[in-house]
Amino acid sequence: MPERSAAPDAPVVSSEDELLILVDEDDNEVGTLSKAACHDGDGVLHRAFSIFVFNRDGELLLQQRSAEKRLWGGYWSNSCCSHPRAGEVLEEALHRRLEQELGLDTELVHLFTFRYHARFGDAGSEREVCSVWVGRSDGPVRVNPHEIDAWRWIAPAELDAEIAADPGRFTPWFLEEWPRVRDGWHRALEV
Repeated sequence: MPERSAAPDAPVVSSEDELLILVDEDDNEVGTLSKAACHDGDGVLHRAFSIFVFNRDGELLLQQRSAEKRLWGGYWSNSCCSHPRAGEVLEEALHRRLEQELGLDTELVHLFTFRYHARFGDAGSEREVCSVWVGRSDGPVRVNPHEIDAWRWIAPAELDAEIAADPGRFTPWFLEEWPRVRDGWHRALEV
């Protein structure tokens, strides 16, 4: 069952005006651009990350993106995803965003990096070089309601069944990432 516990007085932690890092196909920085402009039309290639947090029982923390989100609001996705900001080191961005969205901090291990492009109707697109990270936490989850409408822990087999039954409920990047994460997170975290 989805949880809805939120951090009281949660701050707004993202803006369409924040500057993101533009990259080439090999993830080399080539400039900066506003988040809004990065997501307009077919999108502009920029750096992003996805985090998958598992608990000691091997369940994944899923979030339902806030309905306020411009792209894929209300869709289910991985534990946390975002972008490093201009001038920000990726590892700093990972921990900043994990704390801002979920009230968590944990050691993270890089699994893989991939490029993808997905269009969300007339609202815009994601065009990203995305690094995928995994971590483990049993800490209390305190979501930021500006970012997340609901969250839940789910066993991998149950998640596989939900995806097979209705993949349209999930973000496109999550659907691309999950098969590789499902098969590699145990080794990465030495579980």
